[in-house]
Amino acid sequence: MPFGYLPYGYLVSVAIVAVCTAFALAPLRRPRPWDAVSFRLGLVINEMPVFALYCLLASTGLAWAQGDLRSAAAWTVAALAGLAAVGLAVIVRRGTRARRVLERALDDGLGADWRSAIREDLAAGLRRRPPYARILLRPFLVRRRDVERIADIAYGDAGKRHRLDVYRHRSRPAGGPVLVYAHGGGYFSGRKDREGRPLLYRLASRGWVCVSANYRLRPHAGFDEHVADFKKAIAWAREHGPGYGADPSVLVAAGSSAGGHLAAIAALTPGEAAFQPGFEDADTSVTAAVSLYGYYGRYYARPGAAADPPTSPADHLHTGAPPFLAVHGDRDTVVPVEGARGFTAALRGISAEPVVYAELPGAQHAFDIVHSLRFEAVVDAVEAFTAWVRSRDRTERGS
Repeated sequence: MPFGYLPYGYLVSVAIVAVCTAFALAPLRRPRPWDAVSFRLGLVINEMPVFALYCLLASTGLAWAQGDLRSAAAWTVAALAGLAAVGLAVIVRRGTRARRVLERALDDGLGADWRSAIREDLAAGLRRRPPYARILLRPFLVRRRDVERIADIAYGDAGKRHRLDVYRHRSRPAGGPVLVYAHGGGYFSGRKDREGRPLLYRLASRGWVCVSANYRLRPHAGFDEHVADFKKAIAWAREHGPGYGADPSVLVAAGSSAGGHLAAIAALTPGEAAFQPGFEDADTSVTAAVSLYGYYGRYYARPGAAADPPTSPADHLHTGAPPFLAVHGDRDTVVPVEGARGFTAALRGISAEPVVYAELPGAQHAFDIVHSLRFEAVVDAVEAFTAWVRSRDRTERGS
């Protein structure tokens, strides 16, 4: 075989993994559009590095079995595969650190003794270890056999943008807490069945009733319509949730990216008539808020506006804000982490309730798509945080 023989199939597979690994390790923050390319190429490997390692091992084993590793050029490709494997090991290491980071954030936000404040029945249901089989063998399979999804329920008159899905346990228990979730997409795109599904299915399997809602998008809708839609979904959950087994006395607002912006705005403006036209008297208060890689800045500028309207969550801070959990990646190039740091610091300085903020090592935007080491740690932190909130809420209500 010639000294310079190059197995091109092996080269292509290794090169793809190596490039995506590089972007996962060090995503580009500029210039455009390369930052967007970097984000998209690195996203999957950043959350599923073990699967990329499987691909490297399989392609290298196949090249060896076929006798392709007999030239200097071929061994150069194998060396690149080894270098990519080292990078993947670094990504795995970053993912494993998320659990400790989240535990420290809960300690800092809720107090070192927060675990002892959780009711025994809720504490017994918290996971003690990650679901490794799901993470390593079937990360894309987010559905669970014990959870049913009731899809495309109308909560308004804006067609498919006013549709929501309800997730509940198939045994249909009564009295479950409620989580109302808003998807991301920069207010231009997105849908109710894309992000956050591992969280929704996990909570539903634990007796929660989870509501994931579409809302109207740009350019046909603006800030006021987005917020009104999400609040309408909250009002719907309060009114109709009991018919699906919910107890809306515990209702958590949650969202990812733009949905985190919505969840924060809704949590900070309960019952504010300007944000709920046509249903001003509806109860849109929430027990707590959860924001995953949320955006906390101002909404898109309005041409000709004399002044910026109060469209940032920071414009609505007050002492009566509910408990808040925010989780962000320190490598987020879509919504930089500095916004999350600033918002949570400002909220802590004003709110009388706890603010838990976790900054995940190596995490990019959209880390909630699949079952990964990182996101399963986030799911467990959300469940622990809400268990603490529910335990305190039950105590304060005297029951």
